[in-house]
Amino acid sequence: MFGLIKLREWRERLILPTPDRVDPMLLTVAALILFWGLIMVASASVAVAERHTGMPFHYFYRQLVFALFGLGVAFVVFQVPIKTWEDSGFSLLVFAMLMLLIVFIPGIGREVNGAQRWIDLGPVNLQASEPARFCLVMYLASYVVRRRVELSLDFKGMVKPMIPLSLACALMLLEPDYGAVVILMAVSLMILFLAGARILHLSVLFGVACSGLVYLALSSPYRLRRLVSFTNPWEDPYDSGFQLSQALIAIGRGEWFGVGLGNSVQKLLYLPETHTDFVYAVLAEETGLFGSLLLIGLFVLLMWRGFDIAGRALVREQYFGAYVCYGFTAWIGLQAFVNLAVNMGLLPTKGLTLPLMSYGGSSLVVMFMVLAVMLRIDAESRGAVADSKPVERPHLPQGARA
Repeated sequence: MFGLIKLREWRERLILPTPDRVDPMLLTVAALILFWGLIMVASASVAVAERHTGMPFHYFYRQLVFALFGLGVAFVVFQVPIKTWEDSGFSLLVFAMLMLLIVFIPGIGREVNGAQRWIDLGPVNLQASEPARFCLVMYLASYVVRRRVELSLDFKGMVKPMIPLSLACALMLLEPDYGAVVILMAVSLMILFLAGARILHLSVLFGVACSGLVYLALSSPYRLRRLVSFTNPWEDPYDSGFQLSQALIAIGRGEWFGVGLGNSVQKLLYLPETHTDFVYAVLAEETGLFGSLLLIGLFVLLMWRGFDIAGRALVREQYFGAYVCYGFTAWIGLQAFVNLAVNMGLLPTKGLTLPLMSYGGSSLVVMFMVLAVMLRIDAESRGAVADSKPVERPHLPQGARA
């Protein structure tokens, strides 16, 4: 009897993400990208799945399971009040560091394609940098809300959170996962700017970060060769430029309206990583320029709704929710931009997935968590659910930027 009463109380406290509580357009756009992504994973992975497993739809079935699991995780995350995340900033930082350290423990960490990025969980691998970035954005947003005055006046106020973030970036570089570092640093700088950090202080930090990345690029002949090869993949189309040249062939074959869904030639073991990093190239081949522009439009709509939710939270002085939503929206947009740019030869290969579309359980589930938090911020901003007490805006001395 006691258990039934507890179960009834738990069910009564559940909050459903209905259209009157959350942004229906954000839900719709995310669902369209996810559905299209499942279709493209099924199409792009047929040849490689049959070669490696004997089952043409092996990766599609796994991605579908990841999506269903991600929906369950997102529903649970949506129930967590934003105030709970804000109060857990330091715990999230510790968790992120542990995740990034675990990958280097023999027997737990797993190396794939020369990168030590994954935690072996038996039937699946967890890419540590995905949940780590989620936690680190939460930590930084929590810090800047608590220290807004110090951040706006003192350079040390900006340096303090960057010490653990720099350590996290160093661990990611050891894996190596350069793409995750670029996204994390860009999102961090944006949050610091929005929270009131001085332009001069941000410029110094930006200069140090760029100098470090340039040094890393020049310190390794192999890394430098990879960075330079994207400028002219046809110079060595069978070695360093092979992947990009095959991707460009796929995009070029698509022309205006594509060769038709399922009719890609490049996915037939010509283009590597067709269902992961280069799924967009197969999409462009099969749906053409029309499909490519439609996909870009969906991501633009998603970013618009994310920034709008963040802006409304900022107006209500729900600063933590606003900074988190700005950070998560920028994360999705930047990662999508980098992935598309890599596929089109505008940037060197970074190993970043296309959010909600590329095959990969870690990325997909974390994206579901990101969207769930954004929807919760929207619900609390609307007043559709009981939100926490708004954080009082500290008084900023005259001359400090808000």
